[in-house]
Order: sequence, then structure tokens, then C-alpha cells
Amino acid sequence: MTDDILAAVADGVGHATLNRPKALNALSFAMLRELAGVMKAWVDDPEVGLVVLDGAGERGFSAGGDIRELRDFALEGRQEEAQAFFRAEYRLDDLIAEFPKPVVALMDGITMGGGIGLTGHATVRVVTERSRLAMPETRIGFTPDVGGSYLLSRAPGELGTYLGLNAATMDAADAIHAGFADVLVPSEHLGHLVQALAERADPGTPAEIVRLFDETPGQSRLALKRDWIDACYSASTVAGIIERLRALAAGERVGGVAAAESADPDAAANAASAADELEALSPTGLTFTLAAIRRARTLPELRDVFEQEFRLVTWFMRQHDLLEGIRAQVVDKDRNPKWSPASLAEVDAGLVQRVLTEAVAEPVWADRPAA
Repeated sequence: MTDDILAAVADGVGHATLNRPKALNALSFAMLRELAGVMKAWVDDPEVGLVVLDGAGERGFSAGGDIRELRDFALEGRQEEAQAFFRAEYRLDDLIAEFPKPVVALMDGITMGGGIGLTGHATVRVVTERSRLAMPETRIGFTPDVGGSYLLSRAPGELGTYLGLNAATMDAADAIHAGFADVLVPSEHLGHLVQALAERADPGTPAEIVRLFDETPGQSRLALKRDWIDACYSASTVAGIIERLRALAAGERVGGVAAAESADPDAAANAASAADELEALSPTGLTFTLAAIRRARTLPELRDVFEQEFRLVTWFMRQHDLLEGIRAQVVDKDRNPKWSPASLAEVDAGLVQRVLTEAVAEPVWADRPAA
């Protein structure tokens, strides 16, 4: 065990804290294994009636997986270790989703990528006024995973498509509206909330206890954008989405929606900005992400989506764009990635479908047939 996971049991509450604040609690392979061990031990521990998950420091719950570690796996040809990392992560996320006791996740501050995997499938998902949630994978030439494509596929309308492709950031109101969170609790009350969970009279009602601290969020800016997002992001291809965004920004009516009539007062500017973002991102990452979200809508169970994501990430770990995206965003920080292929037209649509459906490594759950 390291100090990167802090775990304690008191008053019936198992409290697990990601304790790597200098790295914004980025999830290393060791942390995933340690937290999984803690959670498995708590399944049958009679002293644990519920679990609280949070992150150390003032900046956030977790910025996601340790992508520097994943980059090292890829550069050094350690594909089996990379696959073991993702299997461990997805099994932990699934353990939280299926946990037999309530899991209360506190998403105070930045919660992205792998952080969403740990919190987005919990029993009660708490955000604060400081919360900033995102699935930012397309910014590094990657694709949403950790069950993120499951959540994105089930967001209202095409909001999940927008959030996944553009790696857009949600505040508390947006996260609740999109189905990534349940309640807003002011950050100053989180300590009192944890105390109240420990002092609860009825161990079966943590959701009701959380709602004692709940505040009604303000208007979701994401919700205001839904009319033009639904109209533009319902296109069948990324190129089609960009074309619709450009048309809307130019004043044309798209899918019965005109920017001047939108609930979003800045619809034209926001649509143009969204198109600019898409044109700067990895054509491969975008094409695979759109296909993954659309297919995730048809998959019946979270585990089916995890398996699809595992097939994707196994493939991406061998591709140029992921390494180049990490280099540009995290290593050299020049924010100037050189994608290959460089255009959406060059991405092989047949390859996308093969990667989504054909296993190239032992699956996450060996006894589960491919969906």
C-alpha cells in the first residue's frame, strides 16, 4: 500500500480518499489496485454500511487516469500492462456501480476522465459550486472510456454527443442536467454531510440525508444549447455535424432551428466555436468517439459498454494520435498536435466498425461474450 489511497472505517462509513493532490489525484495503476482492494474488503465488512469517495486537496476529485504512465506503456511497447491497467480500472468502476452498499461520491472541483469512472456510476453523485466535469479524451486523440460513453449515450438528446466530441466542461447544473450527477451541495457543507452520514439513524437512506444539504442549481447553460445541439449533432458523421454547425452560425435554419430563435442567446457564436474545436481535434478520435456513443445507445448493460471501450482503448494505445495528443497537451505543452490521418475523409469507416466489435485481446470479463 502507498499513501495515494487513504481508507478508514468509522461509525459505519468506509471513507476512501484519493490522496495525490499535487497530480490532481491522477489515477495510477497502483492506485486503482489499492482502491479495488479496499472496496472489495468493504463488500463483506459488517462495520461498513456505506462508502464515501472523495479526493484530497482543494483542486478536485481527480483529473483522470495518469496519462503519462499510459504514454510510457505505449512508448515502451508494454501493451499487456496497458491492457491490465484498463481492465483493473473498468473492473473497479463496475464494482462501484454494482456495490451492494450505497456509495456516495463527492465530485468537488475537477472531475474528469477516470474520475468520472469512479463517481459517475455511484449510488449518490454529489457536485458543488466548484465542480468541473468532463470527458476530455478527444483533446488527446483518444476516446471516452471508464463507462463515460455509457453516460454520454444516455444524456438528453444529443448533449452527450456534444460533450463527448467537443470534450466540453460541465458545471454543477450542467452535470445534473446531463445525468452525470444527482445533487448540488455547497462545498462548505461537505464536512457536515459526511458527519451526518456517519450519524444517520437509518443506514438505508443516505440519499435522503444528502438531500438535506441539497441546493437547487441555477440554469444549466448546457440545457439552453440543446435546441441547436440536437439539430447539429444528430448528423450521421462528424463532417456532417461540422457542416450543420457552420450553416447555423451563418444564419441558416438547421433541422427547424435558427440561431436567432434559439434559447441560447449566443447560439451562432457557440456553434461556430464548436465547429472550430472539432476541426482542431483528431479526426480519428472524433470518428471513433461518435461511433462509440451511437453504438453504446444500443447496448443493454454497462458491462457491454465497458467491453466496447476496452476494444477501443486497446486499439488506440497502438496509434499515433494518442501519443501525439499526450505529447502536445501534457509533455511538450505546445498545444500543436500533428494528427495522422489529418482529415476526417481519410478515416476508414470500415476500420471503425471492426475495432468496435472485434476483440483483439482478452476481454475485461473473460466469460462474457462480445456485444
